[in-house]
Amino acid sequence: MHVEELDLPFAVTESGDSDAEPLIVLPGGPCRGSEYLGDLAGLDRVRRLLVLHPRGTPQSGGLSRGWWADADDVIALADAMGLDGIDLLAHSAGTRLALAVATRYPGRVRSSALVTPPATWLTGTRHDGDSVVLDTADPAVAEALRSLKQDDPTTEDAFREAFRRQAPATYAHWTEIEQAHASLGVVSLASALAWFTDIPADAPARIRAAPLRQTLVVGGSHDYLTGIRPVADYATTLGARLSMIDGCGHYPWVEQPEIFLRIIANWLSSVSPPRI
Repeated sequence: MHVEELDLPFAVTESGDSDAEPLIVLPGGPCRGSEYLGDLAGLDRVRRLLVLHPRGTPQSGGLSRGWWADADDVIALADAMGLDGIDLLAHSAGTRLALAVATRYPGRVRSSALVTPPATWLTGTRHDGDSVVLDTADPAVAEALRSLKQDDPTTEDAFREAFRRQAPATYAHWTEIEQAHASLGVVSLASALAWFTDIPADAPARIRAAPLRQTLVVGGSHDYLTGIRPVADYATTLGARLSMIDGCGHYPWVEQPEIFLRIIANWLSSVSPPRI
């Protein structure tokens, strides 16, 4: 089955060998246009990547029903593709969706790789992003940090401008590579707000209590957005393996591509084979 043959209320794109084992990919943002994922440092040479564009992304349109309810869409994709046990890779805000799937459909998720996840909402650990050393001598980085702490955009134009302004503080370094990457993927205030609607008050507790199967958490030593200790506590709370990448911010496949690819490829090779 190829994704262009599917009749689903959201978009899916695929890359890689069609005969390879599928890996469902969930972008962050929330609801950011998935161009920013690229090929995930060549991960499409390891697995067949099925990128689900959540409702509210430019490719799918509409608005999310909230990341808890949108777990149904991940299962709808798996069912349409004839997949029983599924492997997930999620980035940033998309990790909430991955956890919702694993919690609500525990028999369906074989493994999850959660990349630079926001963590304080699940663990209650104090955000320690200010302990991350960034190049504040660079005016763009200093302005990005100021914006992250002070700006609260309320219009679409202001939201997109703040996202652009804050980008330099989301990487370990702000070189031409990071600057080019930061321009990829459209964001929307309406979509971001919808992502957090109708989330059950007990969702964090249900996730913490869920018998999650094989889970990997990938963090960055210079990720101001997530901090360091919250990510470590998040992995412990989930019973997950933790891999922290040095010299890396929020986008490890861009900043440390070889290390990122090795970590994910090794992880995928270690998870249990598909159930027949």
